[in-house]
Amino acid sequence: MNEPKIAATQPAAVELKGGQTIYWCACGLSANQPYCDGSHTAGFNPMPFTPPTDGTYYLCQCKRTATPPLCDGAHSGLSATPKG
Repeated sequence: MNEPKIAATQPAAVELKGGQTIYWCACGLSANQPYCDGSHTAGFNPMPFTPPTDGTYYLCQCKRTATPPLCDGAHSGLSATPKG
């Protein structure tokens, strides 16, 4: 797999605690999107993310963001049907 699987074509709005590290799925294979569940293959590793403050964060699920794990709107140019 050269490119990550598109898990969804919209970001996941999640409530995170400042200072608490989460592991974002970078491959798109996790059944627990947007979090890693260990389903990744060679070439993909989960990305640790520690938000600076409590709040709502929009985590990328299309896996095409230039600012991982945060959504940058890259999904707007993708098909409505997830592929991968």
